Order: sequence, then C-alpha cells, then structure tokens
Amino acid sequence: MITKGGCPHDCPDTCAWEVTVEEGRAVKLLGARDHPYTRGGLCAKVNHYLDRVYSPDRVLHPMRRLGAKGEGRFERVSWGQALEEIAGRFQSILEAEGGEAILPYSYAGNMGLIQYAGMDRRFFARLGASRLARTICGDTANAGVSAALGTTTALLPEDVEHARFIVLWGTNTLVTNLHLWPLVRRARSAGARLVVVDPLRTRTAQEADWHVQPLPGSDAALALGMMHVIVAEGLQDQAYLDAYCNDWPRLRRRLEEYPPERAARLTGLGSEEIVSLARAYAGTRPALIRTMVGPEKHAGGAAALRTIACLPALVGAWRERGGGLLHWTRSLFSEAIDTRAVGARQPKTRTISMIQIGRALTDASLAPPLRALFVYNSNPAAIAPNSNLVRQGLARDDIFTVVHDLFVTETARYADYLLPAASFIEQTDLLFPSGHTYKTLNRPAIPPEGESVANTELFRRLAGAMGWREPEFEQTDEEMIRAALDSDHPYLRGLSFERLWERGWAPLELPADRLPFAQGGFPTPSGRCELFRDPEPGYLGPPVDGYPLTMVSAKTALHFLNSSYSHLPRHARAEGGPAVSLDPADAAARSIADGDSVRVWNDRGALELPARVGDGVRPGVVAIPHGYSANVLTSDGIADAGGGGDFYDTRVEVTRV
Repeated sequence: MITKGGCPHDCPDTCAWEVTVEEGRAVKLLGARDHPYTRGGLCAKVNHYLDRVYSPDRVLHPMRRLGAKGEGRFERVSWGQALEEIAGRFQSILEAEGGEAILPYSYAGNMGLIQYAGMDRRFFARLGASRLARTICGDTANAGVSAALGTTTALLPEDVEHARFIVLWGTNTLVTNLHLWPLVRRARSAGARLVVVDPLRTRTAQEADWHVQPLPGSDAALALGMMHVIVAEGLQDQAYLDAYCNDWPRLRRRLEEYPPERAARLTGLGSEEIVSLARAYAGTRPALIRTMVGPEKHAGGAAALRTIACLPALVGAWRERGGGLLHWTRSLFSEAIDTRAVGARQPKTRTISMIQIGRALTDASLAPPLRALFVYNSNPAAIAPNSNLVRQGLARDDIFTVVHDLFVTETARYADYLLPAASFIEQTDLLFPSGHTYKTLNRPAIPPEGESVANTELFRRLAGAMGWREPEFEQTDEEMIRAALDSDHPYLRGLSFERLWERGWAPLELPADRLPFAQGGFPTPSGRCELFRDPEPGYLGPPVDGYPLTMVSAKTALHFLNSSYSHLPRHARAEGGPAVSLDPADAAARSIADGDSVRVWNDRGALELPARVGDGVRPGVVAIPHGYSANVLTSDGIADAGGGGDFYDTRVEVTRV
C-alpha cells in the first residue's frame, strides 16, 4: 500500500512524498514523482527518514526522570501516571504563582499547520501561560523585506528560469533549497549568469559563475555600494522610481554615504568588484535576487534585507517576468487559509523570546519566575544561542520540565517527564510551504509506534487531565484541517479535503499571468515601494568585543542540520563530524595546521575541534557547521526588527591545543 504525504521539516521545499507499507511496516519513502516541485526527489537529510522511525533509540513510552537533571536517566510510567502528575503540577503552579510561571517552548520541529500551531496554542492560551516569541528564524528577514515591499511574497520559484542574471544572496541553495536548483540550471542553460553572495565558499558558491565573498553582516553595505554605482552612472530606472516608489530623494542622499571605496572597506571586497557587480545587475534583464535568512542573523539583519529589497525597484527589475525579488511564498497561504480556525486568541500575558531562553531561565528578578517549561517541536539546549546558559537554567531543581520528542535529546536529558512523540509518517497534517505554491496533506502511513502520540493528541489528553471540557479540545485533526480549508479565498478555488486526501497535493489557484509590481501595486499602505522607512536602509557595522574573528555557524552540512535529523549513525560517517574552518593566513598567524586540534572560545564557552585550513572562508572569519554545538559560543542578542537573533555577529578566538 502506498500512502501520500509530505515532509513537514523546516525547509522551503516542503516535499510531497509517498510511503510504501508492507504488512504494517513502512519499507520505502520516495519523493512524489507527480509533484511539480518535488519531481520525485528528496534531499539527503530526509532520504533515510524511516531509519529514525524505526530507530532502536526512539522513545516509545512515557518516561519519568531518575537521578539528577542532565543525566538522562528515566523509568517507564503509564500515560495515566504522567498526565496526572503533569496536570497536578500545573494546577499547583497556577494556584501559587499564576499561568505566566509556565512557558511553552516550541518551534519548527514540525512545520505542519496543526502540529506546529493548533491544539497546543489552545491549551496554553487556556492555561494563561507566558507567550513565546517564536522568532529565531525568518521573522527578521521578513520584517526587512516587508518594510520595502509590504509583503514577503513577490516572485515565485517558476520565475527563476526566466531570469538572465540570478543573485543567490546569503542562501546555500544546493543544501537548503535543493529543488530550486533545477530551475536555476535551466536558466543558466538559456544563458543566465549565476552570482552567489556569501561569506563562505559553500557548495552553491562553488557552482556559481561568480562568487562574491563579503564579510559577514556587511550585506547592507554591499547593496548600498551597488546602488551608489548604479545611480552615479545613471543606470537606475527613473521612470519606475518616480511612478511607483516613495522617498527616492531620501534614499539617494543615503547612497551618497556609500561610494564603492567605502563599501569596499566595509565589506572586505575590492571596489572594482562592487562596481562590476552593480553594472552587471543593472545592465542585464531580467535580473533576479533570491534571498532567504542568511543575512538576517546579525544585529542589523532587518536593515540588510530591506536594503537588498530596494535594488529591484531601483533598476525597474519588476517590469518583466524573471525580474525582482524571490523571498518566501508562505504569505500566499496565510492569506488563503483560515489559520484562526486552528489556533487560539492569545491572552495578554508576558512574552519571552525563544532566543533568550537562557536569560529567562536564569533571571532571578523575573516575576513570576518560570516554574514549568513544556518543550515540543524543539530542542533549546542545542538550538538556542548561548547554550551553556540555557543548560544552566534547565538544570534548576525548582523548574518542572516536560519534553515531548522522539529521542533523548540534549534538552530531554533535563526533563522531569519525557513523552513519546509520533513521527511524521504517523500523523495527519496540512503543509503550506515557504518556498513554493503547492499545498500538501500529510496522511498517516502507519499507526504510531509504541505509545507515541502527535502534538494534537498530546494536548487533547492534557486538557482532559486538567478537567477542561470545552469543545475546542475535542476537535479531531481532520476537523481542524477542514475548518482551515473552509475559506472562500480565490486561491483555494476548487480545493477540498477530499481532493487533497485523494491526490496528496494541490496548487494554489494563482493568476496565470502573475507579474507582481510591474506597474506598482505594492501591498503597502501607500501602494508604492517604500524605499525609506523603519528599519532604514543602512549598515550598522560589526560588533567590537575584544575577539578578533567572526564565527559563522551556517547550514553547510549536506546530511545533517539539527536534532530534527539526528540520532542516526550515518550522519557522523557522511559528514566526518564537525570541524572549524580557517583561512590560511589566520591559521598561520596562530601556528595552526590543517587537522590540528584547536580551541574555539569566547566569554560564553569553548569548543575543541579539528581545524580545516583552506579557502572556504575569508581572512577574519571562521565557520562551524550549524547544529554541531556551535551555540555554546553564539551571541543571544536581538536584531533590529522582527525579534530575530544576532548569531552571526559572534566573535571568537582560536588557539592550537
């Protein structure tokens, strides 16, 4: 039997897949061949997902802590015992200090509509818990793009093959957005030139016609330097600026501050390269910029993205198909789907940033203090920055911690109760991607292994244990999805739950001749592109804290990303384990040779890793793959807008052991 479904990982591709089941066991997982974007292929991270489903290390029963927090020792208990004690502890906390002493912590371990933000939101709203600002990825970039365009969605992936100048700006497409690559390849076959802007020499950069390698966090300075050249040489589309854009005179004055010589000093590039890039971008039509979230991971991340988003308007790139900015597509689904029918209106309780969970857990002045933490769809001990501080907070004896996961993660080792989570092929969900325009219904292919449950079922059971009998806690997964699809928006024309159940996926009904902003019509209050508003287009500059090297923890590993893909022996074999990459000049100055064991350190922590010396990074920069304990070093500051973090502003020193 073959069951249609899809991948709810935090990825723009959101692949449709098919699961083959024989005698009750899933034996094969393949990308759906009939899906126009997946085209039968899954990424290297997901190809072996069934190994996670049937891993001997998977948590299959409710577990209660034995020994000290952090040891990761548990004993098996029944669901009844677990629910009774969790509900009892929550009731005691509510009576003693109120709901704000309880905090949910979740994010993108499952990006489906109802498993990401459904019954859980209803539960914690009813509890009156503190709210979590789930802004660790994307919100800062979206704030910047929206400041200029009024939306995060402009071009669609299909527009890429019509472009003749493509700039992949701060995105490692081959590793994190694999299914966009065939469209890029088709454009190149038709004569397009591919430019990658990235501080690291990634797999994608190696495939480019031109790799522009600025210093981390200098993206806004590069964009402003390009715009200065374009205007100085009269290459701007003045008619488009006059007709469809606001605040052109203010932006022009700002550009005077960034001649190519100054932009070169700020970015670490040659001024002649900035001039050449500006001329090539302005002189080739159609010209397309692809952004994701790489440039947002800085204190000035929103300003950087909004500055980049001004470039297409400056040259009138929006006039033809294949010209403009390709960012996210999720806002199309947010417009069409009734997400309010799934979640809950959040009470006006305090908000705690997921980025600064370590601070919240260790802040003696927080009133009321956090007395309970409920973790699902996430692993804060690993994914949150300044992770040594996070683990210090998790080790508190006076905080009651519940974790819902498939494995004993770094966070689960601190749990008082560890509850078994269902895998993706064991649950129902509606998927709406950030990287294309096809909805997917994920059907369960097999029953949950052991006593594991999906997020929705977990919070139904907890609501029952709390004595809550409201109808909202009785709604089934199918009923929640049907309610979300019960919309008269034209994008959902002809769509039904039955159609998705039968086929597995369906496209949004978008206009066939969609050409956003060719004649203005930006969804801003003015209807025009806002060239100059908060956050202003500009460059904040690098942090200065006494450490000489900037550390980037980018998503460069092909087979591994974070704990959502972990606990498989093949990861260590495929990637060879973590290492720190250094430029030869920085290595020589520290008497470090390739393969040496080195200490990477700052005030927050230290790591001991092998050194990889080569041209993958530029002088002044070191890189550690994302997901490999780099967060013991990363900064937990907040960016200029959107609530994101400044992880890539982390400064370190490296010494030979």
